[in-house]
Amino acid sequence: MDFRFDIIIDYLPLFIEGTLWTIAITIMGVLLGAILGLFIGIGKMMKNPLARLPFVWYVNFFRGTPLLVQIFIIHFGVMPLFMSTVNPILSGVVSLALNAAAYIAEIFRAGIKSIDRGQMEAARSLGMNHMQAMKEVILPQAVKRMIPPLGNEFIVLLKDSSLISLISVPELMYWGKAATGQYYRIWEPYLTVAFVYLVLTLTLTYLLNYVERRLDTE
Repeated sequence: MDFRFDIIIDYLPLFIEGTLWTIAITIMGVLLGAILGLFIGIGKMMKNPLARLPFVWYVNFFRGTPLLVQIFIIHFGVMPLFMSTVNPILSGVVSLALNAAAYIAEIFRAGIKSIDRGQMEAARSLGMNHMQAMKEVILPQAVKRMIPPLGNEFIVLLKDSSLISLISVPELMYWGKAATGQYYRIWEPYLTVAFVYLVLTLTLTYLLNYVERRLDTE
């Protein structure tokens, strides 16, 4: 097979730009998803079934439907309701954040539930209210247990971000498709894209393993 390195060299600046956008969009999606996911996770633990219902169905919808469908609905249906000219990058961030929130909510809920109930009772006996006990006692302990699944969600979202190339977000996969369309070559663009994703995911994996080991020794 005649592997053309000139295609990779020609598109290298765009691949670098796309990689930076991929990282930035994924980070923004995870951060916004984590904030929203925390509230949804707490909402799912409410004792009132009616108050809990919207949070339950939020998680059911975003975990039970394909991310690609969610991206199309948000970009072509929801975002035009709020802006006349839709920004694909903003649509991509919102889509990834809303999807991640559903999974992160379950991570938060499971992490909080894993803390012994006696911890909350002890905090309340010291005069703390429920929110203070959650902030000062429960969440600090739960966060350590959440780091591995949160890291996995980060990695999954990093790879899933390739789907937003379909709404013309100029991330890594977008430029891989552009190179394929220009040169009518499959191997060079897509192998390059795959290699970059592999490097990113392996780097994240090793970083998360390092953080876990550090936390285990504390």
